Amino acid sequence: MAGLLHRLQVVSFHFNRTRYHFPYLTFSSSIIPFSTFELHSDYQNTEPSVSQINNRSDLDERHVLSELSDLFQFHRKTTEISNLYKEDSATVKQIERRAVDAFLLPEEKLRGVFLQKLKGKTAIENALSNVGVNLSLDVVANVVNRGNLGGEAMVMFFSWAIKQPGIPKDIDSYNIIVKALGRRKFFKFMVEILHEMVKEGLRPNLETLAIVMDSFVAARQIHRAKETFENLEGIGLRRDAESLNVLLQCLCQRSHVGAADSLFHEMSGKMKLNCMTYNIMIGGWSKYGRGSEMERILTSMVTNGFDPDCLTHSYLIEGLGRAGKIDDAVEIFDHMKEKGCAPDTRVYNAMISNFISLRNFDECMKYYKGLLSDSCEPDLDTYAKLITSFLKARKVADALEMFDEMLDRGIVPTTGTVTSFIEPLCSFGPPHAAMIIYKKVRKIGGIISLQAYKLLLMRLSRFGKCGMLLNVWDDMQESGHASDMEVYEYVINGLCNIGHLENAVLVMEEALRKGFCPSRMICSKLNNKLLASNQVERAYKLFLKIKDARRHENARRYWRANGWHF
Repeated sequence: MAGLLHRLQVVSFHFNRTRYHFPYLTFSSSIIPFSTFELHSDYQNTEPSVSQINNRSDLDERHVLSELSDLFQFHRKTTEISNLYKEDSATVKQIERRAVDAFLLPEEKLRGVFLQKLKGKTAIENALSNVGVNLSLDVVANVVNRGNLGGEAMVMFFSWAIKQPGIPKDIDSYNIIVKALGRRKFFKFMVEILHEMVKEGLRPNLETLAIVMDSFVAARQIHRAKETFENLEGIGLRRDAESLNVLLQCLCQRSHVGAADSLFHEMSGKMKLNCMTYNIMIGGWSKYGRGSEMERILTSMVTNGFDPDCLTHSYLIEGLGRAGKIDDAVEIFDHMKEKGCAPDTRVYNAMISNFISLRNFDECMKYYKGLLSDSCEPDLDTYAKLITSFLKARKVADALEMFDEMLDRGIVPTTGTVTSFIEPLCSFGPPHAAMIIYKKVRKIGGIISLQAYKLLLMRLSRFGKCGMLLNVWDDMQESGHASDMEVYEYVINGLCNIGHLENAVLVMEEALRKGFCPSRMICSKLNNKLLASNQVERAYKLFLKIKDARRHENARRYWRANGWHF
């Protein structure tokens, strides 16, 4: 180390003398001042004088720079690759492919076949077969749903995949490619796949129809959705109330209620509708609080011999609540039993939702208790509405009490619901309440999302709760979630906050080994903490590893720029 210090100071002095100013050494993306390496005070006065530099005949700038290059392990792979290009470009391409293979997932390797611009279907299929991956429906879905494959490439890949032994030739497999093509607006290829299904003897189901209709509606091509409905016989489906309901539902969910209403009136005299058809239309207008339109559909419903059911009343109550007519909603609710329709859980949920919008928690609890007294079973939607509203109002104790009651009734929240509970709790105050929910969900075998784990790690890191942080991190990995750069940054930051620098360095090194290079802010924070605790040698060794990781990150960017998406 003493020899290193001496040579650094010689180079700094000599470069300043020749009008090259290097007060700092710069390596790819990190900068280290010379003061970092001054371990002992006796090294600070070892700088040679000008006369000594002039008298040394063996001092050569190139020689010194060469030594520094060896000391800091510079790898000049760019120069080597450029030389290889001059010798044999085919060899270089093989090297590039081998280098990229180490980074790619199975679906990325399969997509990479289409980046080679092979000519002919046979050549592409042979290349796909030679990739050597374990093909499954999940891999097929990842290939067609991610990346930037064109419609023809997606169809060609699926045609090859459906012939493989691990892929079932059924309606679920075809629904994957139909949905992927529709989402990317490759409607020509989507229709071709539908006709191919019919030729193969597979009849599309209502789920397939919903995917097709929703794709057209999402692209604002309402006329094509209607044309598809008119020609359902061509793909093996019937034009009846069930298929009409699918189209109306897609239109209403995508906020095209006006177009749905026109189609509803057009079909009213051409086919026999059912109760669900009217409910879909009432629900569509309910989203906008259009009381007059809901009343018109309700009148038509009764005229055609259909009695309003609980779903109808729930839509009416929600719509009146959105229109600000809470009193009318209460009146409808109070007269339901008189009309022979006892309120169910959905109707109570609609009333609870109305009073949540008014932040009237007393009325919310009144209807919740009424739900229990009417022998109705509250569902996940009931508790999700109440708990979320309590958390938004920062009534954490009430939210936790309601959460306990939900678990006592055997209702296990979904992964997304748990995340919606943890997110507000990680936006204010200590992470105590969020950890309570996390522990109880894990105790009953619930699944925590990666987003929820990150929220917990972020909050625990900020408050320096490293014992809990490491336990949550271990549980996250045991649950099958892989650590990414955000996770490593939270862990390193938390360890730095409480001074566990040795563990922070170990986590940083693990992140670098896995190809993640934390942000400059985290690297700088750890470096400064190490320097402040006089661990200069460890800081320097870590710096070298970070420099190497930055080079790999630049290599990744290079491959992405050349079409490899990983």
